Amino acid sequence: MMNNYIAISGGGTGGHLKVAKTLIDELVNRGYRIVYIGSTSGQDKMWFEHYDRIEHKHFLNTKGVVNQGLFGRFKSLFNILKASFKVKKVLKQYGVTKVISVGGFSAAPAVFATLFSNIELYIHEQNSKMGALNRLSSIWAKKLFTSYDKKFFLCDYPVDNIFFDTAHIRNEIKTVIFLGGSQGARAINNFALYVAKDLQKRGIKIIHQCGKNDFKSVEQAYLDLQIVDVELFDFSSDLVKYIAQADFAVSRAGASTLWELCANNLPALFIPYPHAASDHQYYNALFLKEQKLGFVLRENELDSKKFFEILDTCNIQDLSTKLKESIKPDGAKKIVELIVNS
Repeated sequence: MMNNYIAISGGGTGGHLKVAKTLIDELVNRGYRIVYIGSTSGQDKMWFEHYDRIEHKHFLNTKGVVNQGLFGRFKSLFNILKASFKVKKVLKQYGVTKVISVGGFSAAPAVFATLFSNIELYIHEQNSKMGALNRLSSIWAKKLFTSYDKKFFLCDYPVDNIFFDTAHIRNEIKTVIFLGGSQGARAINNFALYVAKDLQKRGIKIIHQCGKNDFKSVEQAYLDLQIVDVELFDFSSDLVKYIAQADFAVSRAGASTLWELCANNLPALFIPYPHAASDHQYYNALFLKEQKLGFVLRENELDSKKFFEILDTCNIQDLSTKLKESIKPDGAKKIVELIVNS
């Protein structure tokens, strides 16, 4: 390889950054050197500031334009444009000829820099409802990878292989896991507490990721309910360990979480985050529901009767087996092969 620098850009949230990390690891394993371009906002620095597999890191002072007033949007767009010219110089400095965007506002400067340069742009879209930046930049991208839409390059979602390695077919529901994410999801936390007594009566164990903000209050609530057979935690770097123990999940519908559950063959009821951009979590979950691979309820539809009807009537073994066919391992490997060989 005469020049083995490839730039990865994007982030803001864990879903984007998980994909970025999976692609970075695959590229580094093949001998490529990584330039990462992210933002000082969001979770980018938390994920990658000290990640030693990335050779050069640039965190720019940029923000998204969603949920801002007119002046705020203008200011954000101006900063993104200014940062784009800075990124153009960075890409030229390292002789980068390929940029991979995983979306999110963090990717905007690098994406626009490719437009101003003779650099190939590749996009991975995590969600079934395409983000505004990806929708715009797909016009000049060499390839756009997605797990949903056949109009673009259909691929398996790049999930860490450990979710496949620990996968197994569920035969009966002995353990339910509630996943609110590391920041927590109050609606899921409250619902878990609401159905906890009934789950206990059925002899079903509870695993519950409640987030840091609500950990103390949720812990006390379980004590007040006199429920001791619960594995409660706020955050874990080894989440797959808990997922592999469960037979059914109640979860948000961020793309990475959704496909990780599929990879582990774990059936789920998805409760989409109602304020996600373009309601993309709902459409992620709807994609699985339409294929009879999962269940979805809005927060305002949460109801113990509906929940237990799902548990009582779903063929858990059949559903778990079908999930095994919904996603194949080595999604990142196949995406990277298509990028480096194009």
